Amino acid sequence: MGSTLSRAAAFAAAALCLVTTVSATSQAGAAACGTGNVALNRPATTSSTENGGTPASAAVDGNAGTRWSSQFSDPQWLQVDLGSTQQVCRVALSWEGAYGKAFQVQLSDTAAANSWRDVYSTTTSTGGNQSLDVSGSGRYLRVLGTQRGTGYGYSLWELGVFTGTPDTPGVTPTDPRNPDFGPNVYVYGPGSSQAEMQSRLDAISAQMKTNQFGPQRHAVLFKPGSYNADVNLRFYTQIVGLGLMPDDVNINGHIRVEADWLQQGSDPNNLGNATQNFWRGAENLSVTLPPNQIERWAVSQATAYRRMHLRGQAHLWNGYDGWASGGLIVDSKIDGVTVSGSQQQFLTRNSNLAGGWSGSVWNMVFAGTQGAPPNNFPNPSHTTVDTSPVTREKPYLYFDNSGEYRVFLPALRQNSRGTSWENGNPGTSVSLADFFIVKPGTPTATINAALQQGKHLLLTPGIHQVDDTIRVTRPNTVVLGLGLATLTPTTGKAALTTSDVDGVKLAGFLVDAGVQNSPVLLEIGDSSANSHAANPTSLHDVYLRVGGSQAGKATVSMRVNSRNTIIDHTWVWRADHGEGVSWTANPGQNGVVVNGDNVIAYGLFVEHYQQHNLVWNGNGGRVYLYQNELPYDPPNQAAWMNGSKRGWAGYKVADAVTTHEAFGVGVYAFNQADPSVVTDNGFEAPNRPGVRFTHLVAVSLGGVGTIANVINGTGGQADLANQVRYVVSYP
Repeated sequence: MGSTLSRAAAFAAAALCLVTTVSATSQAGAAACGTGNVALNRPATTSSTENGGTPASAAVDGNAGTRWSSQFSDPQWLQVDLGSTQQVCRVALSWEGAYGKAFQVQLSDTAAANSWRDVYSTTTSTGGNQSLDVSGSGRYLRVLGTQRGTGYGYSLWELGVFTGTPDTPGVTPTDPRNPDFGPNVYVYGPGSSQAEMQSRLDAISAQMKTNQFGPQRHAVLFKPGSYNADVNLRFYTQIVGLGLMPDDVNINGHIRVEADWLQQGSDPNNLGNATQNFWRGAENLSVTLPPNQIERWAVSQATAYRRMHLRGQAHLWNGYDGWASGGLIVDSKIDGVTVSGSQQQFLTRNSNLAGGWSGSVWNMVFAGTQGAPPNNFPNPSHTTVDTSPVTREKPYLYFDNSGEYRVFLPALRQNSRGTSWENGNPGTSVSLADFFIVKPGTPTATINAALQQGKHLLLTPGIHQVDDTIRVTRPNTVVLGLGLATLTPTTGKAALTTSDVDGVKLAGFLVDAGVQNSPVLLEIGDSSANSHAANPTSLHDVYLRVGGSQAGKATVSMRVNSRNTIIDHTWVWRADHGEGVSWTANPGQNGVVVNGDNVIAYGLFVEHYQQHNLVWNGNGGRVYLYQNELPYDPPNQAAWMNGSKRGWAGYKVADAVTTHEAFGVGVYAFNQADPSVVTDNGFEAPNRPGVRFTHLVAVSLGGVGTIANVINGTGGQADLANQVRYVVSYP
C-alpha cells in the first residue's frame, strides 16, 4: 500500500471527524458509556507493521495524521493494554483506505492465546469510520483482522476505546454481609433457636421424602458453631456448613439418608430400596454421632458426601436387604468403619477412611484414598488407585470471621492422596460481592449481562427456566448452585455453554431437558485446540436429566470439547420412570460425548441413552468409576441395532483414539420392554496397547436382557444363566 503524505492527508480529516464526534454518539447510544478514550497513549502491540513509520503506537496517539499499518497478509492484529480491567461499551475505528473486511473486536484479562472473547464480529465491513457498541470487560483489547478489504494490509488511523457500566437493569449488586438468597435457603447460626431449626428440617424432610420430580428445592446452611440436629436428608435438599474447614461446623446427631419409602420386590411392606435415593448432598460439615449409633447413607446416583468429617461409622445401604446403586464419598474423613453392604458400585476419592472399609458387590473404586482396601478383583471387587492424577475440589460458600460471605476455590492438585483440608487447605477465595445471585425468574439476558460484567453466578434453589443459553465466556468464572438449583431450557437451546478458556468452575446444579429438543444441554468449550493443563475447567456435582419431570428431549446431554477438563462426579440420565417417559417421549441419543484430549472423569454415571451412552473421541482420557445401565425400553431388537451390530455399547472409545485408561467400569442391561433384546458388547474400544481397561463388569440385572460380550467380543455373556461377567484387564 502507498504511504505518501498526500494519501495520509486525504484520510486525516475523516479520522479527525471520528475522534471529535465519538463522545457525542457514545452518550446517545448508552447513557452510562464514558466520553474519554481509555486507549489513548496506552501500550500497543501488533502482529506486524508495514514499515517503521507505521507502528502500533500510532493508532492510539490521538493524532489523526498518523497510523498503524500491517504487512499484506491475513490474519493480523492490533492490541492495546488498558492498564486494568475495564468495562468496555464502545469501540471507535478509523480505517485508512486499507481496511478490514472481516474482523473481530476481542477482550481478554491476560492476553494469553486462548483467553480472547469476541465482543464484536463482522465479515462485511466497508471500512471508513466505525463506532461500535459492545459489552464486555477486560484489560486487553484486540482488533483481529481475518480478511483484508484490499490487496494491502490493515491500516488504522485511530483506535478509540470507551468504558462505563452498561445500563442493564436487574444486575443488582450483592451485599456480601447480608445477601438475599431467596426463600428456599435457610441460614442458622449458633444463636438460632434449635427447636425452630429442627422443626424446619423435619418439615423439609416430610415434604421431600417421596418428592422425586417436584419443583421444590432447599438448602440449609449452618454458620460456624455446634448444633444438635437430626437431618433426615431427602430429595433436592443440600445441607452445607459455612466454615472454612469441615470441623468449623459440628452437628451432634445425624445427617442421614434412609431407605424407607420405595417398595422392593413384591412385598409392599419391604421399603428398603435405596435405588431411587437421588439428588441430594451433604457438604463441609462434621458430624458427631450419638454413642453406639451409626450413620445411614443409603443412596444411589446424584448424591454426594463431600468434604465431610464423620465421627463414627457409616453404612451405605438400609442395613438389612435393601438394594443401593451408587454415590460417592469425596474429600472426606470417616473415623469409623465404612460398610458398603448391598451397594452395587461406589466411588471414594481423595478421602481418609480412618476406620477402614468393609464390603463389595460389583465395583468399589478408590482413588487417592487413605485407608482404602487393597486392590483386588473380582472377589472382592476393589479397584484401588494409590493417587488421583489431577484433582480440584468443588468451590464452596463460607462465612468468614469478619461477617462476610465468600466462596473458597480449592487449588489444583497433582498425584494427590487424602483430603484437601487436613494438611493446609490450599486455594484462594472470592467475595460474594463478585457474584450475581440468580433467582428463579431472573431473565436469561440479565444473567448473561452479569457474566459480561465479569460476575460469577450463584444459582439459588428452584427451577430456572432459561429461554436462551447462559454463556460463560470469561476464564475462571464460577457458577455455583445451592439446593440442586435446576436449569430448564425452554426454547430448544443449550442451557449453558462455556468458551474454550481457562479455569471455569461449574458446581452443584441440575440441567433438566425441556420439551423442545435441545441438540446439546451442556457444552464445555467451543474448541478443543488449546491446552488447559495448568488451569483446567472443572465440573463438580453437575447432573443432567432427560425426562422424568416432563417429556424432555435432548440429542446429546453433555459435550466436552475443552482439553484437560475435570469431571468430578456427574449423573447423566435419560429417565426410565416418571412423567414423559417412553422410547419416543423422551429421546436422547448420547449422554456424554468427550472430544477434548486429556479429559479426566471421577464418578461418571450415565444411563439409558438410545445410542452409545458415552462416546470418547479425545486422546489421553482417564475414567475412575463408570456406571451405566443400557436403556430399559427398546421395544424390540430392530429398534436396538447399530447397523449390523445388536445394540450400542454403553462405553465407546472411538476407533481413532490411541491412548485411554479406565479403572472400575460397569455396563448393565435390564431390557424391561423386551427381555429378548441383546447387546453385542458392553464396551467397545480400539484394540491397541495405549487403550487400557482395568476391572470391567457386565451385568444382566435379574437376567432380564443379554450382553453378549463384556468388551470387543470377549469376556463372556451376561444373561439369565450367568448374570455377572468380569474382566480383570483389557487388552
